[in-house]
Amino acid sequence: MANETPSSSRPQLKKRPSFSIPSSCAEQLSRVTKPTDIEDVLFNLLKNGDMVSIQKYWAALQMTGLRQTDPRLKETKYNFDDVQEKHLYDTDDSNDARVDRETFKKCTQDNIVLIGKAFKNEMVIPEFWEFTGHIDELYYLCQKNTSGTPAQYIPQLARADPNLWGVSVCTVDGQRHSIGDTTKPFCIQSCSKPLTYALAMSEIGVDETHKYIGQEPSGRSFNELTLDSRNKPHNPLINAGAIVTAGLLKRKLPISERFEYTQLMYNILAGGEYTGFSNPTYLGERATADRNFALGYYMKEYGCFPEGSDLMETLEFYFMLCSIEITAESGAVIAATLANGGICPITGEKVLSGDAVRNTLSLMYSCGMYDYSGQFAFHVGLPAKSGVAGAVLLVVPNLMGICTWSPPLDQHGNSNRGIQFCQELVNKFSFHNYDNLKHTTKKMDPRVRKGDISANSIVTLLFAAANGDLTAMRRFALSGMDLTAADYDGR
Repeated sequence: MANETPSSSRPQLKKRPSFSIPSSCAEQLSRVTKPTDIEDVLFNLLKNGDMVSIQKYWAALQMTGLRQTDPRLKETKYNFDDVQEKHLYDTDDSNDARVDRETFKKCTQDNIVLIGKAFKNEMVIPEFWEFTGHIDELYYLCQKNTSGTPAQYIPQLARADPNLWGVSVCTVDGQRHSIGDTTKPFCIQSCSKPLTYALAMSEIGVDETHKYIGQEPSGRSFNELTLDSRNKPHNPLINAGAIVTAGLLKRKLPISERFEYTQLMYNILAGGEYTGFSNPTYLGERATADRNFALGYYMKEYGCFPEGSDLMETLEFYFMLCSIEITAESGAVIAATLANGGICPITGEKVLSGDAVRNTLSLMYSCGMYDYSGQFAFHVGLPAKSGVAGAVLLVVPNLMGICTWSPPLDQHGNSNRGIQFCQELVNKFSFHNYDNLKHTTKKMDPRVRKGDISANSIVTLLFAAANGDLTAMRRFALSGMDLTAADYDGR
């Protein structure tokens, strides 16, 4: 039974800053056609007197979801930092530096297309500040859930603080939001499985990969000694399949180079965000791996590995992959790269083939959450993968990736808070794969501006009235639409 946090100690939700930049900018900037004009309009909207505060500029941009650290804004960041340093050097004043029109234009011109898109509210989630307010509400709601305990089979995991809880979001446009413990490293564990599988397919192709691994849910425990009817692992997201996948990736290279390559690729998937390695966890993983060693020998007997494979080296490589460290922030970018078809949103680098991503997401949907996979697909309806360190990678295809992290696990080995967050998210937003079917319950859709929904409905109603389409008019009336609604000029 989950315990509740007293309301007096509950963190307060964030408040919108006194300046309402995104909403005021979007309306005026949407009428700008030339990129060079955007700089002038933006300066006019942000200025106080004849100057713009650098601090205010970054705060306004962050409301759209873009960060100072975004690699796509590195030129603008460098230019403004240079101005800030000169300001401190020349004035010996720690107050925020301010820039005139020409300096502002010089600082932003290299990245003005992305900046203009953000301030015009043309990103994949246009009203990002409002969306993140809902994310924060769900975060605090799930924080009350104190059920479960951290994984006990490895000492390093057992010692994890059960109060740690973080949620990080990254959209396919690179909009970022994080709340809670999102910069603390943790081991990726089983969340490595879909990534290694996707890398293997990108390297050797789908057909070659599935000569050794199946594609079906096993219906058994993730570490059970069982194979499918063809004497192959059921899928790459259970231990047996993940061990074989590890044996396929760069199998002609020495283990040191294989690990170096894979860790580098994880880092590229994360857009250069933090990835590391926990040697204590690796040693603990290896010391408690009797079942995995048994699985290895069992599969070797049935010829599951490519010819010439070294079983011990393959198992060592698998343990090392599980011990790679990420944070919730880097995990969100990894999930967003999958949501974006294998292209990292914050660097624009193509990391995985489209076929590899499609197949990976298909198996994450059906097999990604241990013995809870069927229920998760039913209730949440999105591809996801969990790990026993407490992470959940959630993918909303073509929209965003989310990483939640909380060490206490349920009886299936999934993060309690992570599962609850995913369910609450889909209860609020139309992210479930089948939420957009006609006549389903309407939920919030952050991809659409509020004004656009109303305006489009009124335009459709006007066309139906103008064409004498009584059937459409009856349908609007039955759906509860106000038939006396008018457009901007009162028609």
